[in-house]
Amino acid sequence: MGDNSNLKSNQNNNQNVKEVIIIGTAHVSKKSIEEVKETIEKVKPDVVAVELCSKRYQALVQEKHQDIPIVDVIKRGEAPLLLFQLMLSYFQRRIGEEYGVKPGEEMVTAIKKAEEIGADVLLIDRDVGITFKRFWNSLSIIEKIKLLFYLIRSLFSEKEMEVDEMLKEDVLEAVVKEFRKISPSAAKILIDERDAYMAFNILSALERYDKIVAVVGAGHKKGIEKYLKSGKIDVSSLTSIKKSKFSFTKLFGYAICIFVVIIFTFILLNLSSNALITAFIYWFLINGVLAAIGAFIAKGHPLSILAAFLSAWLTSLNPAMAAGWVSGIVEAWIRKPTTKDLQDIMKANNFNEILNNKFFRVLLVAALTNVGSGIGTFLGIYYVIQATGVDIVGFLKDLIFSLV
Repeated sequence: MGDNSNLKSNQNNNQNVKEVIIIGTAHVSKKSIEEVKETIEKVKPDVVAVELCSKRYQALVQEKHQDIPIVDVIKRGEAPLLLFQLMLSYFQRRIGEEYGVKPGEEMVTAIKKAEEIGADVLLIDRDVGITFKRFWNSLSIIEKIKLLFYLIRSLFSEKEMEVDEMLKEDVLEAVVKEFRKISPSAAKILIDERDAYMAFNILSALERYDKIVAVVGAGHKKGIEKYLKSGKIDVSSLTSIKKSKFSFTKLFGYAICIFVVIIFTFILLNLSSNALITAFIYWFLINGVLAAIGAFIAKGHPLSILAAFLSAWLTSLNPAMAAGWVSGIVEAWIRKPTTKDLQDIMKANNFNEILNNKFFRVLLVAALTNVGSGIGTFLGIYYVIQATGVDIVGFLKDLIFSLV
């Protein structure tokens, strides 16, 4: 056999022996599929536990994909998060195709084998939506940009990965291993927290079953074993999504907004009307042009590019809005992406097909518009000060002294 382990515990004064066999698999390995088959046939467990949640089960086994309201995703500012999920899914599938294995096929095999021998099936993984939201919320803006850059670079990489190496870590774990140096919190949420969650579900199942075979990614095996032995797991802390009313990002956004208002107030009170007009033109054009460039790079529709151009100056003054919301909603109105477009992303043969997908295009337009608008905000402040000669330091000092 391969990378599997056997954990036993005696309960009720040694009268009832509980057994857990953990198979660590690579999600795109034929070798893992065979190991799953052989182990389940040999052990004949009461239940087969698989590293899936209900959403992933429906997508993988029943081939049903959840309908995602793209406009709501854009309004919630989750376009980059969904882009990350889609690129990760494509990355995993592409590597699987190199070895002729569908990602997650070992999970499907485990479920089918369980049905053949009359064993129950247990979905033990945490909801994928909770995992990715907790993961995304834990990252700083710089970390998010670095992670997306890493994934995009990987999509175009021709570097091959040995199957034996993938027995040690699946695609998600490979990404996390690379990124752990930048953000330990990312690895904790994507790997460590899920280890604890799956171990909790296995321990709970031991109250009903005597013999369990658990099929999980190789990167989770050691962590699950550790939590099974300790038995100390606070599952409630693993399923909550913090919805802070005020974040550092919003605080920073409001600070920028106030700073810009102070600059224009100074110009209005101390300089000529021509200076005010000049300042507004700089602010409008720099914000608008860079936001439009972002939408253009994403191959947005001309109307989406125009929407980005016209709205960026105003959304940069309002942290509760974003230029990407406007351009993304316009793009969605024009492209009208459907659930089929979302499913087609998973079937794409190359990255160009993904870029031409309506659903992906809308998300990319929203995300890159926001990147352009963000850069435009800082450049706009700089050039407004340079063009009008604003003594912002002196003005702030006078303002503070007058208030004191």
